[in-house]
Amino acid sequence: MFEFFQMLKKLLIISAFGLCGIIGAQECPDLLSPSNGATNVPVNATISWESVAGIPGYRIRIGTTPGGAEILEQSVGNSTSYTPPLGLPENRQLYVTIILDFLFQGSTDIVCPSQTFTTEDVTTPPGCTTIRNPQDGATNVSVFTNISWFYAPTATGYLLSIGTTPGGGDVLPQTDTGNILAFTPPGQLPENTTLYSTVTPYNENGPAGSCSSTEFTTGELAALPGCTNLTNPINGAINVPLTPFLEWNSVPGATGYRVTIGSAPDRADVLDNATFFTNSTLVLNFEPNRTFFATIVPFNESGEAIGCRQENFSTLLGCGPYLDLATGEFVTLNPEIDFPESLSFCEGEAPFLISSSDLADGYRWYEVDQFGNETLLSESNSISILENGTYRYEAYNLVSQSGDIIECPSTQIFNVVSSEIATIQRLRARSDGVELQITVEATGNGNYEYAIDNEDGPYQDSNVFENVVPGTHIFYVRDKNGCGVVQKAFIQDLTVEGFPKFFTPNGDNINDFWQFIQPPNSEAIVLQSIRIFDRYGKFLKEISQNSEGWDGNFAGRPLPSGDYWFHAVDETNREIKGHFSLKR
Repeated sequence: MFEFFQMLKKLLIISAFGLCGIIGAQECPDLLSPSNGATNVPVNATISWESVAGIPGYRIRIGTTPGGAEILEQSVGNSTSYTPPLGLPENRQLYVTIILDFLFQGSTDIVCPSQTFTTEDVTTPPGCTTIRNPQDGATNVSVFTNISWFYAPTATGYLLSIGTTPGGGDVLPQTDTGNILAFTPPGQLPENTTLYSTVTPYNENGPAGSCSSTEFTTGELAALPGCTNLTNPINGAINVPLTPFLEWNSVPGATGYRVTIGSAPDRADVLDNATFFTNSTLVLNFEPNRTFFATIVPFNESGEAIGCRQENFSTLLGCGPYLDLATGEFVTLNPEIDFPESLSFCEGEAPFLISSSDLADGYRWYEVDQFGNETLLSESNSISILENGTYRYEAYNLVSQSGDIIECPSTQIFNVVSSEIATIQRLRARSDGVELQITVEATGNGNYEYAIDNEDGPYQDSNVFENVVPGTHIFYVRDKNGCGVVQKAFIQDLTVEGFPKFFTPNGDNINDFWQFIQPPNSEAIVLQSIRIFDRYGKFLKEISQNSEGWDGNFAGRPLPSGDYWFHAVDETNREIKGHFSLKR
């Protein structure tokens, strides 16, 4: 069975709408718990499954045959889990069928292949349960009340007795109610009487032992109101507006109505037993493309109506995704947008005009502060930005559904930063004896990239250039946001032996130091010493080959422009002599 399910995991949807057939592909969900093929599953297990994108609702069937619903079939809205209210039969192979509910009438829903598991073998009696109604100690209880209780795990039935003493049965002898959770005693209970109800769960292993009674006191004989039903929207309605005006039949003798609405059969996340004294109410802002479950219970001074059933309805398809009957594809009604996460403008060019080219029915632009609060700035397809910050762009389509107009928005959070042309502070050179490493030190409020010898690039993100051939080069720094390009020259003219012919220690960070540079395409030269003299032969400075070089100072004071001499000795004791110029 497991292998068969895997083969059928990909379904072909063949759905009919009028005379038109639709064929498409949709993946069915796997069971998460219990997993397909599981054994020894507790009888009070919650069944859960994978969520499927674009599916507005699910129905679940549980049976003893593939696809069967002998145990139950229940719509669960868009919930992906369900707990059977009466538990599961023990020691049985059960089949779970998930139905993808598209909220259409007809046969457009997808019935997925059944998945199976086997429940545990229960070998002990169940425990006691708790009575829900009437609550322990309740007074003025209607003589027509029903007795209801919570499910007792592993129970397959319940014994109910009602008497004028704890555990007694003089009003209702112990009665086997079967596997239900509420029972209405035949006739009426005695009025103005203190009564005791006792519920004892049982299964094939026997009854629960020594379950306690719940005490309540009845009131005067008076008729309870009957149940009602929805008239707008009617039970099972689809495409209900998102802000509907709910109405139900007025019940003679009812003082008011208690209304519970939830997004699943066991939820009350919209209205939780809310009291109304008319047979209608406006409900704001239902979620689109969802099924909601409503229970309306009339009441009067004698109590609440008994056995009122739950009804359901489904809201507008909204913005999707949903199945398009004409194509068999999932569609959304939100506009497609193409908008960046970051934008920048050059300083001094504010205001910065931003325009959207997205096709939509409307646009909104918001400024977002540090706390997430939004301020609406524009409702056109363009906006003028005056300062850096975080903004939100929204484009929306207007969709008419069942007489209402809804918005289907798409949105993008983006940051705006200002930028400026760079300033090159210095070109810092290092030599490995053969080639140069040049670091371009630039400052500015921008996002920069770097190139050498060609303003058109190629540009790189790193400001460090490796393996630069000694000589004269021009370095370029370009703002990525288009605010401009700056350049600076690196000038290096060498003698044959690798000593610069001049240097310019003027503080502009270019050629500020005089130092030996390994000549390209030559044997490596290792120098023992480099000594520098003025034109009169006065010794000024000795530098090593690996130092930064001479800065043109003597005793901390700058020397004047002019010619200077050097005397170098290599590792073979060969002497190299020459002169160079200091320019300021």
